[in-house]
Amino acid sequence: MRKIILLLLAAAVLGACSSAPKYQTTTQKDIDALTKSASFEMPKVTVPSFPNRTFNILDYEADNTGVALATEAIQKAIDECTAAGGGTVIIPEGLYTTGPITLKSNVRLFTEKNSFVVFSHDLDLYEIYDEWFEGIPTKRCTSPLNARNAENIAITGFGSFNGNGDWWRPLKKSKMAPSQWKKHLKEKGGVVTENDIWYPDSASILAQTYCIDQNVPVITDDSLWQVVKSFLRPVMLHFVDCKNILLEGVTFENSPAWNLHPMCCENLILRDLNVRNPWYSQNGDGVDVESCKNVVIARCSFDVGDDAICMKSGKDKPGRDRGIPTENVVVDDCVVYHGHGGFVCGSEMSGGIKNVEVRNNLYIGTDVGLRFKSTRGRGGVVENIYINGVNMVNIPNEGLLFDLFYGGKGAGEETEEELAARMNATAPEVSEETPAFKNIVIENVKGANIKRAIYFNGLPEQKIENVTLRNITISATEGALFRQTNGLVIDNVNIQAQKGEAFTLAPTVENVKINK
Repeated sequence: MRKIILLLLAAAVLGACSSAPKYQTTTQKDIDALTKSASFEMPKVTVPSFPNRTFNILDYEADNTGVALATEAIQKAIDECTAAGGGTVIIPEGLYTTGPITLKSNVRLFTEKNSFVVFSHDLDLYEIYDEWFEGIPTKRCTSPLNARNAENIAITGFGSFNGNGDWWRPLKKSKMAPSQWKKHLKEKGGVVTENDIWYPDSASILAQTYCIDQNVPVITDDSLWQVVKSFLRPVMLHFVDCKNILLEGVTFENSPAWNLHPMCCENLILRDLNVRNPWYSQNGDGVDVESCKNVVIARCSFDVGDDAICMKSGKDKPGRDRGIPTENVVVDDCVVYHGHGGFVCGSEMSGGIKNVEVRNNLYIGTDVGLRFKSTRGRGGVVENIYINGVNMVNIPNEGLLFDLFYGGKGAGEETEEELAARMNATAPEVSEETPAFKNIVIENVKGANIKRAIYFNGLPEQKIENVTLRNITISATEGALFRQTNGLVIDNVNIQAQKGEAFTLAPTVENVKINK
């Protein structure tokens, strides 16, 4: 009888353990296995851990029907969790409408299956504050998911976070089917310009007139910021000066601007994420790792409207003055569907990018496969980049692109005349404003159905330096074209071009070694 009771007790304990929610599955062993084989000395990336306390947002009267805002309940649960010394804030199954959420130290935000968090498009919920966007200081609206100077934080689980970005982003009519365009105007209202671009209101169009470069307005009258608030669309997730971060399992989608934007963070893990934006989304990047160190991005899926997996470090003088590189990054076993580039360095790289390894990636239909971009005025050095084991198919532009004459447009959008005009400008002297790309190894790459296999276009005053291409097979409409490059190794590279030469080396290419 005693034996039977013990067996029943054991079964009860096991049952309780098996029914307990798994708040995260990533272990330190998992991350150590990913980092130990890096091609450079990768520091230990620590997986955050949390006390065994739970705070369920339903206990704080969160509405799980999506009718009433759940902001206060979610934030109160987070605040009480961090005040208690940390733990897990649970978002159960249900639909939640909310304003911005601030994550705080020692808090893991866990989303149960079938939980859906939608961020309201009500502008009154988003304060304007001093921030950086596209690599320079400016003002933006509060990000839906945000944290500053926090340590030991995580967002894990099975749910989805939707940024309601269609209410914020400009939209080009040319990117929509007539029925989609008509539906968008009917649902969203807004204003359409003469060149058929939709904006949420006339204030957004006004803000555009203050933008000298890209999407950052230069405004000296502080009272005007509130007027153009609708233009100051935030990135979806913005963590600044944070340490020990884990994002695991969840879906981040439909962001107002960039999707995930960690900046000046340390010990960052992205694992098993699903990152989505509509293909037509303006500035709809997947993840922009800016001036961060010790980063692991593994087993993530991206399907976005701009660059997918992107390394950045600030833009021009503000980026150089900040002087914080992105360094020690491993990108492993990721898939990218739509995006302007599968893996990208730049164009905002003024603080430098170094020690990055990309391996075992698959790019399906990205505008460019591997994309390195910058331009005069940036400064900064991109170096010690190792790419190994990338397969790509259905690439409408280049499989591998180095573009040091980047003009701000997407691949394929700039005319040959526009590019030629910038390339024919008088080359300046090398200075702190001159970007440099050097010491890069790209090997074991396969590509099929690509428009142009490879294109290198360095600066005459600062050529692309010391690039090794090894064990590469690409079938493309056009072959490989190399300009302004010094120290190029081509080892067992097979380009099958439908027209023209497989390899074209311009006279500006020096010190080439070709091993068939």
